[in-house]
Amino acid sequence: MYILDNLKKINYIVVLMKPPASLGEFEQVVLLAILRLEKHAYGVTIRFEIAACTGREPAPGALYTTLDRMEEKGIVHSWFGEATARRGGRAKRYFALTKAGLAALVSAQRAYRSLLDGLDLLGDANG
Repeated sequence: MYILDNLKKINYIVVLMKPPASLGEFEQVVLLAILRLEKHAYGVTIRFEIAACTGREPAPGALYTTLDRMEEKGIVHSWFGEATARRGGRAKRYFALTKAGLAALVSAQRAYRSLLDGLDLLGDANG
């Protein structure tokens, strides 16, 4: 008699979770800017935040292409605010991270920290 014949049937559910999305460097910069801006994250403020924090001035087209791509991937979501006369009747398009976007950003940042562990890059630059 085989041991397997004596085992009872075991029922269980397997849930396959997708790993966090892989993020490029610019996508991470954009997501970090959105997090910093909280409820005030729309195209112009995101560009200004990136410039203020990194010294980089992304072209509007590059930023909006990245935001659209990340929304298609489920990393961010957007919504429109109210149209205002000051904006010529146009509404601002606001952005926020989704749970998947936050998970992807955390995963990417952990990977960077792991790679930096034991290196003294900033200490040499500041000396």
